[in-house]
Amino acid sequence: MATSDTPSIVKPNRMLSIDIVRGLAMVFMALDHTRDYFSSALYNPANLSLASAAMFLTRWITNFCAPAFIFLAGTAAYIFKSRGRTNKDLSAFLFTRGLWIIFLEFTLVQWGWTFSFSYNNVELQVMWAIGWSMISLACLIYLSRYVIMAISIIMIAGHNLLDGINPGSYGILAWIIKILHVPDSFTISNRVIVHVLYPLIPWIGVMALGYAIGPLFLKERNERKGKLLKLGIGMLMAFIIIRAINIYGDPQAWSAQKNILYTFLSFINIEKYPPSLLFLLVNFGILFILLFLFDRDASFLGRGALLAFGRTPMFYYLIHVPVIHLLAVIFAYCKYGYTSWLFNSKLVFMAAAEVPNAPQGYGYGLPVVYLAWIIVVIILYPVCYWYAGVKKNNPKSKLLSYV
Repeated sequence: MATSDTPSIVKPNRMLSIDIVRGLAMVFMALDHTRDYFSSALYNPANLSLASAAMFLTRWITNFCAPAFIFLAGTAAYIFKSRGRTNKDLSAFLFTRGLWIIFLEFTLVQWGWTFSFSYNNVELQVMWAIGWSMISLACLIYLSRYVIMAISIIMIAGHNLLDGINPGSYGILAWIIKILHVPDSFTISNRVIVHVLYPLIPWIGVMALGYAIGPLFLKERNERKGKLLKLGIGMLMAFIIIRAINIYGDPQAWSAQKNILYTFLSFINIEKYPPSLLFLLVNFGILFILLFLFDRDASFLGRGALLAFGRTPMFYYLIHVPVIHLLAVIFAYCKYGYTSWLFNSKLVFMAAAEVPNAPQGYGYGLPVVYLAWIIVVIILYPVCYWYAGVKKNNPKSKLLSYV
């Protein structure tokens, strides 16, 4: 057990690089969700036998969002504690905020995806995983930081050993196995279908690792940047080596394809549900290198927008899906004259083009998807900029710290 209840470093300066990278993750997340509502594709964009290289890469670059956001949530928890809070203070905050986030998943988030108050379909998505990861971290912080790191590494590196588990063999406990590791569906009272998209085990490890590495972000800049770069390169090299061996780290092996490009895409085609070891290695590598690159004072185009998004991640998440959804309704009404299929509980786990009563041929190509994404980001910027100002002007508000 940790012998001290307070960290050794108090009141660090705000890490702009964390805000910027988190903001970048939020922007790419909007692209992924815009694709859900606007794309005409009726297939998994990771399916190389059907997807174009452009569609595959559009999906692939957004894989960065969840690992970055959840890892940095753990890092933010450590920095929050380093500002003079005790373990008890941090634990209480993480526990209550985790419960609040889970509540939001089943209310505002569910409604934003579906524009429906029906609960025939419920999906356990990223907010669910973040909420339970925070609740888990609220317990883990009483352990030594090195023990937390060991637990997180075991979860991240070892959970693929569970890939062969069959939930059906666990009888009435099958739903627990699905929630913990196997993305699947189960029914409650024969009326509500619960779709598990984000099994918990790996994501709890991701947030715990972000917390365990937290002290790195309190070091002097040059030392911090050097270690971030080494970590980033090391993670990417580990990904390449393990993936090349093609034995462990992802449930799907890569294979030679019809040309060099698609063979490369097969090599980087890694599993997100749940996130495999290789999925997390490559995205951690990208994350650390981005943190290294943005750990500087120089201005650049878009810096203000990324800071606004990165400082209001919960607020951004709560409003970005309804904005995308509403924009899809407007586009659909202009094109088809009706929009009933966009008010459907199945949108919580289906893309708009896949909903059974969608118009035949519904959806748009990637140019329109990207255009809609740019419109969404432009709409979100002034709102998030305003809310970032509200939070800055009310630093002691407990209510604002939960949104």
